Amino acid sequence: MAEISRRDFLKTTAATAAVAGLGLASAPASGRVLGANDRINIGFIGCGGRGKYHLNKMLGMQKEGKVQVVAVCDIYTKRLDDARQRSGAPGYADYRELLARTDVDAVFISTPDHWHAKQAIDAMNAGKDVYLEKPMTYTWQEAKQVANVAKQTGRILQVGAQSASDDRYWQANKLIREGAIGKVVWTSSSYSRNSTKGEWNYPIDDDAGEANIDWRAFLGSAPQRPFDKERFFRWRKYWDYSGGIATDLFYHALSHLQIALGPEFPSRVMAGGGIYVQHDREVPDTYSTIIEYPSMHSVVLCSSMANRQGVQEMIRGHEATMYFESPGVVVRPEKEFEQNRKDIAVATQPRPDHWENFLECVRTRNQPHLNAEVGYRIMTAIHLGVTAFRTGKIMSFDPAKEEIV
Repeated sequence: MAEISRRDFLKTTAATAAVAGLGLASAPASGRVLGANDRINIGFIGCGGRGKYHLNKMLGMQKEGKVQVVAVCDIYTKRLDDARQRSGAPGYADYRELLARTDVDAVFISTPDHWHAKQAIDAMNAGKDVYLEKPMTYTWQEAKQVANVAKQTGRILQVGAQSASDDRYWQANKLIREGAIGKVVWTSSSYSRNSTKGEWNYPIDDDAGEANIDWRAFLGSAPQRPFDKERFFRWRKYWDYSGGIATDLFYHALSHLQIALGPEFPSRVMAGGGIYVQHDREVPDTYSTIIEYPSMHSVVLCSSMANRQGVQEMIRGHEATMYFESPGVVVRPEKEFEQNRKDIAVATQPRPDHWENFLECVRTRNQPHLNAEVGYRIMTAIHLGVTAFRTGKIMSFDPAKEEIV
């Protein structure tokens, strides 16, 4: 449970995969070799709201004979008991005991952000493939380490931003590479919500306490604090465990946009916003970021948890603009280029969803839609935005050296 130290991080070999990184085969890996008809044995680390969602999805696939849920883990006894009853699988309070099982082929990790790197690395080193709920990690340095371990161990890692498996963005990638919009200039997207009670104010169980929650395990590498039910159930509101809007919501948007645009490290990131309405938190309720890339285009992400009216998602090229609407992707030329260009409408094609893509890659050892290398590039932009917001600085990044300037 120790924090991933700077010394360990500096010992890690730098990743060398190509920037595109969308279809590379994984290196040979230890672990059980799966036949075409073998069920994939799955364990779950974290059985709260998101973990329960994944568990229910896999239990449905279990009925189809595709997978077998063999173990569940949670540090909150109530959630652990519920997961055991749902799955009929043995339960563990310590995720390391689950990883010690030799029959587990893959794990789903759905824990607070600050635990993602440690648990994913431990899982891969134990010979398990990993479905890692977004954001990939808490920091960009951790994402680099996770990507390096995935490469070194040959394990499959899928980051759980499901829109990365939406065929619209793969069709967009093809159109952009074919020159359908000319030089890409800038992209906009949004992820906005509103509520009367405040975002991330999830219900708090009255009977929860130190008797049935392993508080020390929850904190892990985060700053040590006395037991606090508010922080346990509503951890996304606090910097110790989350980047707020950036890590919870913008990781989604940037993931599918990087599929469309082609994944890159950022070159410069700016951010702004604040707590304008929901003052019961540390993270902003309204947040925007501008991400600049070496290929000379920008991504602008705008969001508020106090107003649901966001900005339209579109990719703007010099000669045409791309929209995501029925039947899938629509390209309309700019007025200045209407004589030489026509509207383009491309319908989406069948594509495995994010879970199916992960399971398919566990069998084939091909790289999934949102693999570790792509996830690392996305996490770098997300975390630099959080850092820019918290420090009031513009963050510059050297993609070649993979370090902050």
